[in-house]
Amino acid sequence: MMRRPRWVLALLLALGIAAAFAVLGHWQLDRAIESGVVVERSTEVVMPLGDVTQPDGPSTQVATGQMVRLEAAPVPGDEQIISKRFNGGELGFWVVSHYIVADNSAHIAVARGWAADDAGARQAAAALASESASTVTIVGRFLPGEAPELPDENGPSTVQTTVAPSALVNLWAGFTDQAVYSGYIVDSAAPTGLAVIDSPEPVIGASVNWLNIFYAIEWVVFGGFAVFLWYRLVRDAVERELEDAEEAAAEALNSGT
Repeated sequence: MMRRPRWVLALLLALGIAAAFAVLGHWQLDRAIESGVVVERSTEVVMPLGDVTQPDGPSTQVATGQMVRLEAAPVPGDEQIISKRFNGGELGFWVVSHYIVADNSAHIAVARGWAADDAGARQAAAALASESASTVTIVGRFLPGEAPELPDENGPSTVQTTVAPSALVNLWAGFTDQAVYSGYIVDSAAPTGLAVIDSPEPVIGASVNWLNIFYAIEWVVFGGFAVFLWYRLVRDAVERELEDAEEAAAEALNSGT
Protein backbone atom coordinates (compact mmCIF):
# COMPACT_ATOMS: atom_id res chain seq x y z
CA MET A 1 0.00 0.00 0.00
CA MET A 2 2.79 2.41 0.93
CA ARG A 3 4.44 1.95 -2.48
CA ARG A 4 1.38 3.02 -4.42
CA PRO A 5 1.85 6.38 -6.21
CA ARG A 6 -1.02 7.99 -4.31
CA TRP A 7 0.52 7.27 -0.92
CA VAL A 8 4.06 8.00 -2.08
CA LEU A 9 2.91 11.50 -3.06
CA ALA A 10 1.11 11.81 0.28
CA LEU A 11 4.33 10.83 2.06
CA LEU A 12 6.31 13.45 0.16
CA LEU A 13 3.70 16.05 1.14
CA ALA A 14 3.89 14.99 4.80
CA LEU A 15 7.70 15.13 4.73
CA GLY A 16 7.55 18.61 3.15
CA ILE A 17 5.22 19.80 5.90
CA ALA A 18 7.48 18.25 8.54
CA ALA A 19 10.51 19.97 7.00
CA ALA A 20 8.72 23.34 7.10
CA PHE A 21 7.85 22.78 10.75
CA ALA A 22 11.49 21.86 11.45
CA VAL A 23 12.62 25.15 9.89
CA LEU A 24 10.17 27.05 12.10
CA GLY A 25 11.44 25.15 15.14
CA HIS A 26 15.04 26.00 14.28
CA TRP A 27 14.07 29.67 13.92
CA GLN A 28 12.47 29.64 17.37
CA LEU A 29 15.63 28.11 18.84
CA ASP A 30 17.71 30.85 17.21
CA ARG A 31 15.44 33.46 18.76
CA ALA A 32 15.85 31.84 22.19
CA ILE A 33 19.66 31.87 21.80
CA GLU A 34 19.74 35.49 20.61
CA SER A 35 17.63 36.68 23.54
CA GLY A 36 19.98 34.92 25.95
CA VAL A 37 23.19 36.46 24.61
CA VAL A 38 24.88 38.73 27.12
CA VAL A 39 25.87 42.11 25.69
CA GLU A 40 29.32 42.82 27.09
CA ARG A 41 29.67 46.47 28.08
CA SER A 42 31.72 48.37 30.60
CA THR A 43 29.19 50.28 32.69
CA GLU A 44 31.95 51.75 34.88
CA VAL A 45 33.64 53.68 32.06
CA VAL A 46 32.26 57.21 32.34
CA MET A 47 30.69 58.30 29.06
CA PRO A 48 29.05 61.57 27.97
CA LEU A 49 25.30 61.40 28.59
CA GLY A 50 24.60 62.30 24.96
CA ASP A 51 26.51 59.22 23.78
CA VAL A 52 24.36 56.94 25.93
CA THR A 53 20.80 58.19 25.63
CA GLN A 54 18.71 61.05 24.29
CA PRO A 55 15.76 62.98 25.79
CA ASP A 56 12.13 62.33 24.89
CA GLY A 57 12.79 58.65 24.25
CA PRO A 58 12.74 55.38 26.16
CA SER A 59 15.74 54.27 28.20
CA THR A 60 17.59 51.50 26.36
CA GLN A 61 19.10 48.41 27.93
CA VAL A 62 22.57 49.59 26.91
CA ALA A 63 22.08 52.86 28.81
CA THR A 64 20.78 51.23 31.99
CA GLY A 65 23.38 51.35 34.75
CA GLN A 66 25.95 53.20 32.65
CA MET A 67 28.19 55.74 34.39
CA VAL A 68 27.76 59.07 32.60
CA ARG A 69 29.04 62.62 32.72
CA LEU A 70 27.02 65.73 31.96
CA GLU A 71 27.26 69.48 32.24
CA ALA A 72 24.05 70.75 33.79
CA ALA A 73 22.64 73.56 35.90
CA PRO A 74 20.38 72.91 38.90
CA VAL A 75 16.99 74.54 39.31
CA PRO A 76 17.12 75.62 42.98
CA GLY A 77 13.93 74.93 44.89
CA ASP A 78 12.87 72.00 42.68
CA GLU A 79 14.04 69.35 45.15
CA GLN A 80 11.78 66.38 45.81
CA ILE A 81 11.98 63.82 48.60
CA ILE A 82 11.66 60.15 47.69
CA SER A 83 10.82 57.68 50.46
CA LYS A 84 11.46 53.95 50.95
CA ARG A 85 15.06 54.05 49.72
CA PHE A 86 17.60 51.55 51.03
CA ASN A 87 21.23 52.54 51.42
CA GLY A 88 23.55 49.85 52.69
CA GLY A 89 20.56 47.93 54.02
CA GLU A 90 19.13 50.92 55.92
CA LEU A 91 15.77 52.42 54.90
CA GLY A 92 15.64 56.15 54.36
CA PHE A 93 15.01 58.98 51.89
CA TRP A 94 16.49 60.38 48.69
CA VAL A 95 16.68 64.03 47.73
CA VAL A 96 16.16 64.42 43.98
CA SER A 97 16.96 67.69 42.20
CA HIS A 98 15.87 69.14 38.88
CA TYR A 99 18.67 69.89 36.40
CA ILE A 100 18.82 71.37 32.91
CA VAL A 101 21.48 69.78 30.69
CA ALA A 102 23.76 72.40 29.15
CA ASP A 103 24.27 70.96 25.66
CA ASN A 104 20.60 70.41 24.72
CA SER A 105 18.56 72.29 27.35
CA ALA A 106 16.78 69.05 28.24
CA HIS A 107 15.56 68.44 31.77
CA ILE A 108 16.68 65.55 33.95
CA ALA A 109 16.22 64.34 37.53
CA VAL A 110 19.34 63.77 39.64
CA ALA A 111 19.29 61.81 42.90
CA ARG A 112 21.67 63.90 45.02
CA GLY A 113 21.99 61.85 48.19
CA TRP A 114 20.42 59.80 50.97
CA ALA A 115 19.20 60.69 54.45
CA ALA A 116 18.18 58.33 57.24
CA ASP A 117 15.06 60.30 58.22
CA ASP A 118 12.55 62.70 56.74
CA ALA A 119 13.80 65.63 58.82
CA GLY A 120 17.35 65.22 57.54
CA ALA A 121 16.14 64.96 53.95
CA ARG A 122 14.04 68.11 54.30
CA GLN A 123 16.90 70.02 55.87
CA ALA A 124 19.23 69.03 53.02
CA ALA A 125 16.58 69.90 50.43
CA ALA A 126 16.16 73.35 51.99
CA ALA A 127 19.91 73.90 51.81
CA LEU A 128 20.00 72.85 48.15
CA ALA A 129 17.20 75.32 47.37
CA SER A 130 19.67 78.15 47.98
CA GLU A 131 22.53 76.77 45.87
CA SER A 132 23.82 78.53 42.79
CA ALA A 133 22.15 77.87 39.45
CA SER A 134 25.47 77.82 37.62
CA THR A 135 26.48 74.91 35.39
CA VAL A 136 28.38 72.09 37.10
CA THR A 137 29.78 68.71 36.06
CA ILE A 138 27.84 65.69 37.30
CA VAL A 139 29.18 62.15 37.23
CA GLY A 140 26.75 59.39 38.13
CA ARG A 141 24.89 56.26 37.11
CA PHE A 142 22.03 56.51 34.61
CA LEU A 143 18.95 54.48 35.52
CA PRO A 144 15.56 54.16 33.81
CA GLY A 145 12.68 56.09 35.32
CA GLU A 146 10.35 54.25 37.67
CA ALA A 147 6.59 53.94 37.37
CA PRO A 148 4.70 56.75 39.10
CA GLU A 149 2.84 55.94 42.30
CA LEU A 150 0.57 57.83 44.66
CA PRO A 151 2.26 59.25 47.78
CA ASP A 152 2.39 57.02 50.85
CA GLU A 153 -0.93 57.18 52.70
CA ASN A 154 0.90 57.23 56.04
CA GLY A 155 3.39 59.92 55.03
CA PRO A 156 3.36 63.54 53.90
CA SER A 157 1.70 64.17 50.55
CA THR A 158 4.82 66.02 49.39
CA VAL A 159 6.96 62.89 49.68
CA GLN A 160 7.06 60.69 46.57
CA THR A 161 7.69 56.94 46.59
CA THR A 162 9.31 56.54 43.15
CA VAL A 163 11.69 58.48 40.92
CA ALA A 164 9.28 58.89 38.02
CA PRO A 165 10.25 61.71 35.61
CA SER A 166 6.74 61.55 34.14
CA ALA A 167 5.40 62.58 37.56
CA LEU A 168 8.24 64.91 38.60
CA VAL A 169 7.70 67.19 35.60
CA ASN A 170 4.34 68.10 37.10
CA LEU A 171 6.13 69.33 40.24
CA TRP A 172 8.97 71.22 38.60
CA ALA A 173 8.52 74.98 38.55
CA GLY A 174 8.30 76.59 35.14
CA PHE A 175 8.29 73.28 33.26
CA THR A 176 5.87 73.28 30.32
CA ASP A 177 6.65 71.09 27.35
CA GLN A 178 10.46 70.98 27.14
CA ALA A 179 12.53 67.92 26.36
CA VAL A 180 13.03 65.59 29.32
CA TYR A 181 15.01 62.40 29.90
CA SER A 182 12.93 59.34 30.74
CA GLY A 183 15.63 58.17 33.16
CA TYR A 184 17.51 59.79 36.01
CA ILE A 185 21.05 60.08 37.36
CA VAL A 186 22.28 58.76 40.70
CA ASP A 187 25.03 61.24 41.63
CA SER A 188 28.35 59.66 42.60
CA ALA A 189 28.92 62.50 45.10
CA ALA A 190 26.64 63.96 47.75
CA PRO A 191 26.16 67.50 49.09
CA THR A 192 26.60 68.40 52.73
CA GLY A 193 23.99 66.77 54.96
CA LEU A 194 23.42 63.77 52.69
CA ALA A 195 25.18 60.44 52.27
CA VAL A 196 26.35 59.15 48.91
CA ILE A 197 23.72 56.84 47.43
CA ASP A 198 24.82 53.24 47.16
CA SER A 199 24.71 52.50 43.43
CA PRO A 200 26.61 49.28 42.69
CA GLU A 201 27.65 48.06 39.28
CA PRO A 202 24.69 46.30 37.65
CA VAL A 203 24.87 42.54 37.28
CA ILE A 204 24.41 41.61 33.63
CA GLY A 205 23.27 38.03 33.11
CA ALA A 206 21.69 35.94 30.42
CA SER A 207 18.16 34.63 30.69
CA VAL A 208 16.64 31.72 28.82
CA ASN A 209 13.59 32.49 26.75
CA TRP A 210 11.53 29.43 27.62
CA LEU A 211 8.61 30.56 25.49
CA ASN A 212 10.67 30.33 22.30
CA ILE A 213 12.01 26.92 23.37
CA PHE A 214 8.46 25.72 23.97
CA TYR A 215 7.44 26.91 20.48
CA ALA A 216 10.45 25.10 18.97
CA ILE A 217 9.40 21.82 20.64
CA GLU A 218 5.83 22.43 19.50
CA TRP A 219 6.91 22.72 15.85
CA VAL A 220 8.86 19.45 16.11
CA VAL A 221 5.76 17.73 17.50
CA PHE A 222 3.69 19.12 14.64
CA GLY A 223 6.22 17.75 12.12
CA GLY A 224 6.10 14.31 13.72
CA PHE A 225 2.31 14.43 13.73
CA ALA A 226 2.26 15.11 9.95
CA VAL A 227 4.21 11.87 9.29
CA PHE A 228 2.14 9.96 11.84
CA LEU A 229 -1.05 11.16 10.16
CA TRP A 230 0.20 9.80 6.82
CA TYR A 231 0.94 6.45 8.47
CA ARG A 232 -2.56 6.26 10.01
CA LEU A 233 -4.20 7.09 6.70
CA VAL A 234 -2.23 4.32 4.97
CA ARG A 235 -3.11 1.90 7.74
CA ASP A 236 -6.80 2.81 7.50
CA ALA A 237 -6.67 2.25 3.72
CA VAL A 238 -5.11 -1.20 4.22
CA GLU A 239 -7.77 -2.13 6.78
CA ARG A 240 -10.54 -0.98 4.44
CA GLU A 241 -9.13 -3.07 1.60
CA LEU A 242 -8.91 -6.13 3.86
CA GLU A 243 -12.49 -5.59 5.01
CA ASP A 244 -13.66 -5.19 1.42
CA ALA A 245 -11.81 -8.35 0.42
CA GLU A 246 -13.33 -10.32 3.29
CA GLU A 247 -16.81 -9.08 2.42
CA ALA A 248 -16.30 -9.96 -1.25
CA ALA A 249 -15.06 -13.44 -0.29
CA ALA A 250 -18.04 -13.92 2.00
CA GLU A 251 -20.47 -12.83 -0.73
CA ALA A 252 -18.81 -15.18 -3.22
CA LEU A 253 -19.05 -18.02 -0.76
CA ASN A 254 -22.72 -17.30 -0.09
CA SER A 255 -23.57 -17.05 -3.77
CA GLY A 256 -21.79 -20.35 -4.45
CA THR A 257 -23.81 -22.14 -1.85
